[in-house]
Amino acid sequence: MTGSRVVALGHYQPAKVLTNQDLAAMVDTSDEWITSRVGIRTRHVGGPDEPVDELAAHAAAKALAAAGLQPADIDMVLVATSTAIDRSPSMSARVAARLGLGSPAVMDINVVCSGFTHALATADHAIRAGAAERALVIGADKMGDIVDWTDRSTCVLMGDGAGAAVVTADPDAGDRPGIGPVLWGSVPGMGNAVRIEGTPPRFAQEGQSVYRWATTQLPPIARKVCERAGVTPEELAAVVLHQANLRIIEPVARKIGAVNAVIAKDVVDSGNTSAASIPMALSKLVERGEVESGAPVLLFGFGGNLSYAGQVIRCP
Repeated sequence: MTGSRVVALGHYQPAKVLTNQDLAAMVDTSDEWITSRVGIRTRHVGGPDEPVDELAAHAAAKALAAAGLQPADIDMVLVATSTAIDRSPSMSARVAARLGLGSPAVMDINVVCSGFTHALATADHAIRAGAAERALVIGADKMGDIVDWTDRSTCVLMGDGAGAAVVTADPDAGDRPGIGPVLWGSVPGMGNAVRIEGTPPRFAQEGQSVYRWATTQLPPIARKVCERAGVTPEELAAVVLHQANLRIIEPVARKIGAVNAVIAKDVVDSGNTSAASIPMALSKLVERGEVESGAPVLLFGFGGNLSYAGQVIRCP
């Protein structure tokens, strides 16, 4: 069976930066309050003339250029997002049109914060099954559109952005696949702990419930992801968790046992960008040369729906 691999990455963020000091002028908060609780210092926010599909298309175009591919080479587009307001055309169809793709399969995946790792697994499965050869897998969210900017418990967390990966067939993968087996699941009974509801939609969460679940239940699941990939945590070159909150990322990474890995902490500069956070953080690590090509990297998404999905990939 043909395997698949990530061959290139790209990311994009709006130009406007919102600092903690800016937020302190908007709500009752401070730089010290924000950094001590969530570890975030800045976040990027898009304007009304920067729709989600535009962010996604910019990231995807960079990934395509890095892969040396043309739009016509892509036969599948998957966009992980929870901030697509319109039902149709889908975000993936809009991105395909912006990029001038030929006739790709298009699909949106809404698993909120773990959307990208779900989408990556879906692309891998499609390629392994022979239903696609080259896929664009994108995580893109504009959380600034759905956050309540008067609620200091949530508005300090969120940012906007997009990250993209080009995934291609890898017939020579053998027993060393470029994208390892996914481990995914959810806790349906706790799904209301993270919500995007209403008209207009608004983000809300039960922060303490999410924190306890993430820091206690997820580390053993992440270790099982490594086991499925045939890699020990000590062998990981990097760990890219969903960039929810630095106070979640640090203890979860420590409990996984990846003592030799670079731990992505893009949340400090970008905030929580939901489905965009993993591909954006990984793209930046690769761009800075912090992870060697071919090295094993753990990707692990978690959050909305209290869902999770993870896999070990070989760094492009």
